[in-house]
Amino acid sequence: MADKDTERSVEQQTREAGKPRETYGALFGDFRPGQKDSSDNPMMRSKEAAKRPLPKRFYKDVAVGEEADDAGNLLYSVLLDGRKVKSPAKKTVAVPNRMLAEALVAEWAAQETEINPATMPLSRLVNSIRDGVEEARPALIDEIVAYLNNDFLCYPATHPERLVQRQKDHWHPVLNRAENALGGRFVQASGILAVEQSPVMGARLRALWGDLDIFQLGAVHSIMTLTGSALLAFALWDGFLDADAAWNAAMVDEDWNIELWGEDEEATKRRAFRRAEYDAAVLVIQAFRG
Repeated sequence: MADKDTERSVEQQTREAGKPRETYGALFGDFRPGQKDSSDNPMMRSKEAAKRPLPKRFYKDVAVGEEADDAGNLLYSVLLDGRKVKSPAKKTVAVPNRMLAEALVAEWAAQETEINPATMPLSRLVNSIRDGVEEARPALIDEIVAYLNNDFLCYPATHPERLVQRQKDHWHPVLNRAENALGGRFVQASGILAVEQSPVMGARLRALWGDLDIFQLGAVHSIMTLTGSALLAFALWDGFLDADAAWNAAMVDEDWNIELWGEDEEATKRRAFRRAEYDAAVLVIQAFRG
């Protein structure tokens, strides 16, 4: 028999526990950017969330709200029956871009009888950005520069020739663009031994991204971790690659293995989940590009 608490709405449960009725962020856990545990992996977050009973949908209407921050800047929030959605850290889920707010509203509106955070990648991303990016900014920038200095695009295969050529087709334009933009040259490894890159490009990227608003910084960091490449995140942010081109470049080796050995059902599910998270981060970048 199901626990009776799981059959009551989140609104009822939070009210009975003496918590504000706005505390809807509990649905999404307490993931913070930069933390190094199982929740740092998107599939582990999904599996952990799946262990918990999904709460029932407790709201009827979803809408975009407007408010001003302390500096007088207009922010757009998500309203469930007129009440603001809160993040796990109890911050109002508000964004400085109406297009993003409307996409968040669409995720909440798409929930049917239950609320499933696994189907709400943008909400998960925005929650983590609101709750942790500003505090983690130095660590995130350090991690991005570390990725850049060891980017997998600098470690191409040496054989077979078809794979070598495919990597060149997808990766060399990205490397060339980054070299022009960041003012240096990337050393290509000729084997498995690590190569040392000039610190010039890392310093330039640090200067470019050090003052990014929290939403763009959180989005490029997410794209980097999902693709495994700071260079691809930079190419997408820079507008050099579109979303599909950057994703395809990230998946060259994976697609090659699928061609050789066939698809694995679980791997396909993981890839679809990663793509959904990637698309959410891309949406944030596109929203700020205008």
